Amino acid sequence: MPMNYSYYPGCTLHQQAQDFDRTARESARKLGISLEELDSWQCCGAVFPLATDALINLASPFRALASSHEAGADLVTLCSGCLNVLRRTNRRVVEDPETRMKLEDFVEKAYSGQRQVHHLLEVIQREVTPTDLQSAVVRSLEGLRIAPYYGCLLLRPADEMDFDDPENPSIFEDFIAALGAEPVDYPFRTECCGAYLSVGAEDQTGAAAQTVLRSVARSGADMIVTSCPTCLYNLDLSNQALKSSGEFEPLPTVYFTQVLAFALGIEDEICGLDDGAWRQKLHMPEVN
Repeated sequence: MPMNYSYYPGCTLHQQAQDFDRTARESARKLGISLEELDSWQCCGAVFPLATDALINLASPFRALASSHEAGADLVTLCSGCLNVLRRTNRRVVEDPETRMKLEDFVEKAYSGQRQVHHLLEVIQREVTPTDLQSAVVRSLEGLRIAPYYGCLLLRPADEMDFDDPENPSIFEDFIAALGAEPVDYPFRTECCGAYLSVGAEDQTGAAAQTVLRSVARSGADMIVTSCPTCLYNLDLSNQALKSSGEFEPLPTVYFTQVLAFALGIEDEICGLDDGAWRQKLHMPEVN
C-alpha cells in the first residue's frame, strides 16, 4: 500500500528545477511513496522572516500547511529553502497562539500545527529500509564517488529544523551508500554557498561557492548532490568560473533525486543527467 503524503513542490521546481520535481515524483512512485501535490499552493517566500511582526510573510506557508491538514496527510517538500520556511512556520504556529490566530483569520483556514513537514530524504529513510532501497537499484553505482552538499538551510537553525546533526550530518551519506555509491567526506559540506547574494553580490557568492568546490575537488569526488536549487545554481556558476581560470574541470552538480532516479532505472530523458566521466566509471554508454 502506498505511503501517502501531501506534496509541496515550490515555485523553483515548477520552473528552473523541473528535473528535481520530475525525478522525485518518478522515484517516489517506484518506492511506493504517494506524493499528492497540493491544490493552488503559492511560493513559500523562500526566506523565513526574522522580524517577529512580519506575519504577512507567513501567510503562504501557513496556507500550505493548513491545506495539507485538510488533505489528511503530512507535508513533503524537496527544496531546502522550502523545508526551512515550512518547518519553521509550523513550529511558530505551535508555539505562538497569537500568531496562529492572526494567520487563521487572514488565510481563513483553521490549523494549529497538527501536521509534520518532511524532507523526501527523511521519508525515504523512515519508510524504505536500506535493504529495500538496495533491492530497488537497477543500475549499480559501485565505483562512483559522490560528495553530498547540505548547505546551510537544511541544518540551521538546528533547534528549529531538527533535521540531522548540524555539525556531523549523515542522512545524505546513508542515502548515497544505500544506492551503492561511495559518499565522500569533505570539510565544507555544511557551509553556505553564498545563497541569494548571487543576485546582487556575485563576487561574494563566487568566493563562498568556490571554497566549497575546491574542497570537493581535493576529496576526489566524481560529482556533487544537493537538494537546494540556489546551491545548485551557485555551484554551477562557480564551476564555470573555475573552469575558465583553468584551475580544474567542473564537477557535475545534480539533485539527489536525479541520482536516485538513475539508480532506480528510470529513463535518461527523465533523469536529465548530462554526459560525464562519471558514466565511464559505471561503464554506462553516453547519452546521445
